[in-house]
Order: sequence, then structure tokens, then C-alpha cells
Amino acid sequence: AAQKIGGDIAVLVAGQNVGGVAEAAAKIAGVSKVLVADNAAYAHQLPENVAPLIAELGKGYSHVLAAATTNGKNFLPRVAALLDVDQISEIIEVVSADTFKRPIYAGNAIATVQSSAAVKVITVRGTGFDAVAAEGGSAAVEAVSGPADAGKSAFVGEELAKSDRPELTAAKIVVSGGRGMGNGDNFKILYSLADKLGAAVGASRAAV
Repeated sequence: AAQKIGGDIAVLVAGQNVGGVAEAAAKIAGVSKVLVADNAAYAHQLPENVAPLIAELGKGYSHVLAAATTNGKNFLPRVAALLDVDQISEIIEVVSADTFKRPIYAGNAIATVQSSAAVKVITVRGTGFDAVAAEGGSAAVEAVSGPADAGKSAFVGEELAKSDRPELTAAKIVVSGGRGMGNGDNFKILYSLADKLGAAVGASRAAV
């Protein structure tokens, strides 16, 4: 998506002990600069800490993009608010540097939206664009600093669910169940099929 918009592309790597991640990001084709914010305040990606960092750095750019993942949806609304601009959500096509297409009405229609904001804050639906090559680039790596720990939230712990299935937001194939499944126990049938297809499992609102 960033390549289709045009211009130089900078990638932000924020976290703790993220030197290896920054080096990998610098090799991505099309990236001209990698900004590294290596600080304990960003270790667990708390949006109250990361969003001010993105907003501060974003003032120097025309576009701020993030994948429409849980983190992206957590960070960018805060970034847009801090920059006092509207956010454009889950684009699937870049028409021009200020015009984009995004699904509405649960994907039953496609809206074309145009932004006049000085900084365009955008989440990107990953399945709408081809993946870029992970090798071939040689971007410069630059250390940056940002706001200190905001102290508004604290990391307590995490539990990781292990699954070989792809994330629903990025899956190429989705096996979906609806009201006809009857109850949650019957979704085991879909899980078995999804595993054979390498697919994610979804559900209609009625099933949920």
C-alpha cells in the first residue's frame, strides 16, 4: 500500500531489544529508512505509550499506515486523535495519494474516500495488497526517541493461544459457519475442514 501511494517509505520499529527486527526491516524491498525506538516503555506495545510516539514522528510525514490488525486498530485511532485528523480504516486499494477504497456495510459495498488531511492516518487490510519481498533492500537505520512511559496502563501478563491456522484478518481462505451450525460444539466440523485447507475459521453474526 505504501509503495502504491509513492514517495520514500520509512518503517517504525518500536519495542525493547529490537535491533534484529530493525535489521530485518531494513532489508525489505522499497524501504528507504528504518526508525528504531528501543525503549522499555514500548516493550509490550501498550497503545498509551506507542501512539504518542507514532503521532510525534508522524508529523514529519504525509501518510501514517499500519496493518488493520489488533495492534493497528488499537494504535491509529489514538494517533489520529492526537494529530486531530480523521482516520481512514481498512483500505483495500490506493487510487491516488489522497483517495482510497474501503469496504463498508460488512463488505457488501465499496466506498471511495478522499482525505484532505495534512497527515493521512490509514489502516490497511493486508489481504488487499501483495506482500513485498523480504530481501533486496538496504535501508538506513536511525535511532529515535519518543515520549516516556505515560503511566496510564501497565502490562500484567499474556496467554498465547497456539494455532496453526492463519489469522482471520490475513487469511486467503476462510471457512465460515452460520446459524445452521446449531451450536458452538458443531464448529468442530469446520475446524477440521479449515485445518485441511490451511484456512481461518469465521462466523456470521447470527452464529456469534
